[in-house]
Amino acid sequence: MDEQHIPIDINTTKLLDWLISRRHVPKDWQNSVLKIREKINNAIQDMPAHEGIIKLLSGQHINYFHCLKIVNILKETEKDSKNIFGRYGSQRMKDWQDIIGAYEKENIYLAEAAQIIIRNVSYEIPSLKKQIQKLEQTQAESDKKIKDYTKIQNASLKEFTSSCEQLGIKGNNIKLELLELLQELSNLYEEQAIKIKIVKPAIELYTTFMTFLTKQKTDPNILSTLSFLIQNGNTTTYEFIYGERPLKIEETQSSVLNEETENNTQNNEIDFGDNIDFGDNTGEIDFGDEIVIENPEVIEQNIDWGSSRGSSNEESFEIVNYEDLTNEIEINLEESGIIVEKSGEDGGIARGEEAFTLLDNPKYRELIINDLMELEAFLKMRLFEMSNESDLLALSQMQDAPTILQMQTVETITKLSDYVNVALFELTNKRVQHLFNIKHSPKYVDILAASLKQKLSVVERMKTSKGVLEKKIKECANEIRKTQPVIKIAIEKTKELQKQIEEDISKKYKQRRVNIVGGVNNL
Repeated sequence: MDEQHIPIDINTTKLLDWLISRRHVPKDWQNSVLKIREKINNAIQDMPAHEGIIKLLSGQHINYFHCLKIVNILKETEKDSKNIFGRYGSQRMKDWQDIIGAYEKENIYLAEAAQIIIRNVSYEIPSLKKQIQKLEQTQAESDKKIKDYTKIQNASLKEFTSSCEQLGIKGNNIKLELLELLQELSNLYEEQAIKIKIVKPAIELYTTFMTFLTKQKTDPNILSTLSFLIQNGNTTTYEFIYGERPLKIEETQSSVLNEETENNTQNNEIDFGDNIDFGDNTGEIDFGDEIVIENPEVIEQNIDWGSSRGSSNEESFEIVNYEDLTNEIEINLEESGIIVEKSGEDGGIARGEEAFTLLDNPKYRELIINDLMELEAFLKMRLFEMSNESDLLALSQMQDAPTILQMQTVETITKLSDYVNVALFELTNKRVQHLFNIKHSPKYVDILAASLKQKLSVVERMKTSKGVLEKKIKECANEIRKTQPVIKIAIEKTKELQKQIEEDISKKYKQRRVNIVGGVNNL
């Protein structure tokens, strides 16, 4: 086969070595290039205003082939300086012709062009592509993080909203709204006291069962606190202890509420007033000096002025207003622990924990819950015994049990157990527990408010983080838009330079076909 028809294939990365090994360019070609670059920089300072030249000089490295184009343009712009011998008198033309001559000497232009291709293929273009890949990866990661942050934000917001709904607040001023809820406690306790009455049949069954088993009289200590609550309602602890209602209730106001009230009063916010009595069933406000009479009719009845009821000389009694009583003499009764005044008043003053209602008193509320749990355990045991045919009442010696015990079935016991569960739920549901703890634990309101604010802070933090990521995504998109045209131009110029070198080398080998292969073709 004729050698003329065999193409010359040169690998892109070996192009410069190939030119040096074939002695097309000298080994020290870089020294010559430095001098040429200096000439180009000087020549650029004085160029005509031509669109083509401006385009050639803008934003790219000027090589030999650009210089050829500049000379062609100058042939038009500097044609007036051409003399009769066909030479140009323009210094611009002379400068660029000198540059081209320096390039062509020892084929320096081929070495420089080869170096440009190698640098573009091996470094410049791959670096730009990697930059875009990194930006796209950053976008993808940011998108994923935004989705994760959105989930966390929605979950925290849902928890916050759910907690606020559960507590019955809007969540605008959390601590203040929580403290305002304390005004609802009195009504909530009354509702609970009414609903708890559904366990009365279960108590009767339990007491009858215990009495029958022990063969003794009904033990007054069995579910005593719960039974009293059902019988008398949510009375004060004083009445439960002493068996009579107090004439006056002096409940200590929550220090947390006082402090928050003062703060908000100073800030011209909501004013709660002075002292709100949360334990009083009537919801009355104790202003301190004023004496509140719960049962004025008790005072207006027969008043003992000191005479013996057993005396045969009965004296007439006169109804006297409480405000008219003066010069009272206090007599302490050691047995009851109450104060009976000479004016004839029954009962005394409920202070401290005794001023709390049973459901509002931590100690007695716990006793009531314990009673309900004891009742629940009894009913579960009865269900277990009846379901497994091991009921004690089925035995012959138990046939004389009271009718209420013999009439019970699995269905009735299950129903009673459901009643007890309802009562337990009323006392242990989260909203009431929160309000109860807010009133009786000064630190609890701060903990609860901090917990709710924590959820809000998470929401805000996620919003801020998402905003930063969204901004980063936009910045990456802008960078990608700017970089993509640069890559496109770099590839086009490299391909163009490849073709120019192939044609130039081909001339040196009698027009044999020259192919620069490898990386340049994979751009």
